[in-house]
Amino acid sequence: MQPFISLDDIAVPLLEANINTDQLLPSRYLRKQRAEGFGQYLFRDLRYRDEVQEHTGFILNQTPYRAAKIIVASTNFGCGSSREMAVWAVADYGIRVLISSRFADIFYNNCFKNGLLPIVLPQDVIEALQQFLLRHPGGTLNVNLNDQQVKSEDGQCYSFEINPFNKKCLLQGIDAIDYTLQLVKKIEAYEQRTQ
Repeated sequence: MQPFISLDDIAVPLLEANINTDQLLPSRYLRKQRAEGFGQYLFRDLRYRDEVQEHTGFILNQTPYRAAKIIVASTNFGCGSSREMAVWAVADYGIRVLISSRFADIFYNNCFKNGLLPIVLPQDVIEALQQFLLRHPGGTLNVNLNDQQVKSEDGQCYSFEINPFNKKCLLQGIDAIDYTLQLVKKIEAYEQRTQ
């Protein structure tokens, strides 16, 4: 995984609440191989009228937001089934940060396992950020994981909480397995002592 330290990039406001994993990755793509690039299937039924023609009204199809790496979503993002592939679709599309007032638990934890930073902020902050982004299409946010802060171009700064283990893994660009492998010598030494 790529380490995450900070990001200053375009943010896209998603105003619809309860975006579920089937909207993120429709079930007909679950049998695909990740090597094919799950990013092309992100929001597939919202982004396309059919398999080819884009739906121009969907915000990720609009010019300032196509390359966005940050999503500011309404509440209960990632609800529905527990498919990790929905997180793969978000990550493979190029999104690095998700900001919402609430995430579905399994989706939230799967984000960390795949190098995404999910940030929980109060609903009034989410609404303020979304309104700022709607008034300034293509506006950017600065997300600093070390400082645990989100800053908008209008000077607003918001602090967020994160589990220290998840923070460490993201900063180092590792997952839980990589972290455990760093401890192999200690694990082996413990096994030797307890035999």
